[in-house]
Amino acid sequence: MTEIDHVRWLSKPTMHNPVLVTAFTGWNDAADAASTAVRTLIEAWNATPLAEIDPEGFTDFANIRPIVRIKDGVTRTIVWPTVTMWHASTPGSDVILVLGPEPSLRWRLFTEQILSVASYFDASMMISLGALLADVPHNKPIQLIGTASDSTLIERFDLQRSQYEGPTGILGVLMDACNEASLPSASLWAAVPAYASQVPSPKAAAALIARAGEIIGTPAPLGLLQQAIETYERRVNQIVEEDEDLAAYVERLDSSGEGDYEEFDVEEDDGQMSFDFNEDNAEVSATSLVDEVEQFLRDQEKP
Repeated sequence: MTEIDHVRWLSKPTMHNPVLVTAFTGWNDAADAASTAVRTLIEAWNATPLAEIDPEGFTDFANIRPIVRIKDGVTRTIVWPTVTMWHASTPGSDVILVLGPEPSLRWRLFTEQILSVASYFDASMMISLGALLADVPHNKPIQLIGTASDSTLIERFDLQRSQYEGPTGILGVLMDACNEASLPSASLWAAVPAYASQVPSPKAAAALIARAGEIIGTPAPLGLLQQAIETYERRVNQIVEEDEDLAAYVERLDSSGEGDYEEFDVEEDDGQMSFDFNEDNAEVSATSLVDEVEQFLRDQEKP
C-alpha cells in the first residue's frame, strides 16, 4: 500500500509550489474560528475540489456521526465526515485548502496522506489554523500567536519557535511531519473568549485569514465576514448584558486584562484549551500564552 492510497483525487490541476492551509473541526477549533476561516477562503477564492481522504480508516463514526440528507424530498443519502482538499490560485500563490474533522485514528498514516499530496504538487509550505478558549474580551482585537520550527519563517514572519514537550493534537503531528519532510510550516492560533465558547466567532476567523494572507502574500478576503462580525458582537453583547456577573467579569478583562477571575462562574468547554492572556504587554502575553497552552496539554496526561 502506498502512502497516498487513501486519497481520492477529484482533479489534478497544474500548480506551482502551492501553500497548504489546514484546519480541522473539533478540539483545535474553538468557536469554529479555524474552520470558518478555511470555509471563507474556499468561497472567496472560488476554490475547486482537489481530493478527499477516505474517512473509513481514520474516523470513529460513533463520535463523529455521518449525516442523513434527503434530496428532492425523496432520496436519502449519507454524508460522511470527510477531510476534503480544494485548490485555488491567488495573487500571492497557488493554495491547497484542507478542511474536515480531526481524525480519531491512525494519525501517522493520516499525515502521510496530507504530506503525499503536498509532495505531489511540490508544496512550498504548510500553514495550520487553530483556535483556543482564553480569558480575553470579545470587544477587543483578536490575539494571535504563530509558531514555526523553520528559522527563515520565524525571522521573516515574526513567529515564535515552540519549545513545547507533551501531548498534542493532529496539528502538532502535522507540523512534526512537515519538519521531518523538510517542508516549512507555521501554526497560527486565535484566542477566543471562553465565556462565549458556544458562539461561532467570525471575528477570530477574520484574524486568522488576515495573518495567513500576510504569510501567503495575498490579500485577505475580510469583506465576506464583516456583517457576520457585527452580528457576532451584538449577540455576545446581549449575552453579557443579561448576566451581571458575566458583565463584571468582561469589564475587568476589558479594563486591565489582569485579575483573579475565578470568583465568577464562567462556563468553559472541557474539550477546549483555555489560557490567561495579558493584553497590556504583547511580548509577555505571547510568552504566557505559550506557557499556558503547554501546561494545559501536560495536564491532560494526569489521571
